[in-house]
Amino acid sequence: MIKKFIITGMLCLVTISANAQKKALRLNLQPKEDTTVSPIVKEKVEEYAVKINGIIQEEKKLMEGELSTLQAKNLDKAEFNKQKAQIADQYSQKIDSKIEAIGFDLDQVIQKQVRYSLLNSDVTSNEELKAQLLKKYKPVKNLEGYFSYGIMTLTNDKPDNDLDKNLGYANNLEFGLKFNYQFGRTSPWGLISGIGFSWRTVRSDNNMVFAKQDADVFLAKFDGSLSKSKLRTGYIMVPLGLQYNFSKLKNAGMDIQYRPYSDGFRVGANVYGGIKMSTNNIVKGDDRNLRDRSNYQVNPFVYGAQFTVSYNNVSLFVKKDFSNFFKDSYFENDKALVFGVALGW
Repeated sequence: MIKKFIITGMLCLVTISANAQKKALRLNLQPKEDTTVSPIVKEKVEEYAVKINGIIQEEKKLMEGELSTLQAKNLDKAEFNKQKAQIADQYSQKIDSKIEAIGFDLDQVIQKQVRYSLLNSDVTSNEELKAQLLKKYKPVKNLEGYFSYGIMTLTNDKPDNDLDKNLGYANNLEFGLKFNYQFGRTSPWGLISGIGFSWRTVRSDNNMVFAKQDADVFLAKFDGSLSKSKLRTGYIMVPLGLQYNFSKLKNAGMDIQYRPYSDGFRVGANVYGGIKMSTNNIVKGDDRNLRDRSNYQVNPFVYGAQFTVSYNNVSLFVKKDFSNFFKDSYFENDKALVFGVALGW
């Protein structure tokens, strides 16, 4: 059951990442004109080009006829070139006049292209333009993948148990999905939630290992040379909190303003709760390897609070458990405190 939870979470993240990569790849592979030029603008420019080419070809045939007549007069080279230049200049002026008579409205075409570049669609009225802008710059509601790593310690008002005296390096590794919900198009405030898979690893020091006898859990001296001793516990975590974004308001046009929510400098605070998936006691030393997934009295439920400072996709955070790391009276009053960094995508 635990493996299914983990695999499901990883598949969700891989799927989102793969879809994002496919979309980016698809955009990069499309012809430039399909992604940057309005179809209406493209049609009008092509129509204009066809008309210009028709004018040029028509006048070119007439000019070639006059040049043939001029050649038949057997003029000397200097006189021939002089009259040839006069004929070319006359037809150039005729072509310019006919092109001007078409009445191509360049300002209108530029305006349509600007709108298309903003909205990636052609609009025919200010009302439609405003509706498209409101749709494009609506409040943010999305899911983001994240990965975090933190250094963990166990706090205790009275550090007097065996774990406090023999605690080695501890850490917290986590990945999951973060849900962002902006309260309004211009609001700096938003709701944050989601789901994560967290692995908390506590290492013992001074050649001590986690041991158990019946239901009792304690630290015992390892008989021999010890290269690895750690107690790793996995949790499914759910946060719930608020985020404030310091980004300035931006103008989308048509008197519509919006505030970027997932970018820029942000601060957030949330509470979290978690349920245990499994615990694994890993011991290695003197050709003896132990992996024991039985009950080591680690708390099956955790809850606490977290404060986060973010800039774009990078976050620094500190989280503090309000629940004990171990349940009942085992290593009493030890609570996890984590300082770490998270990356979002």
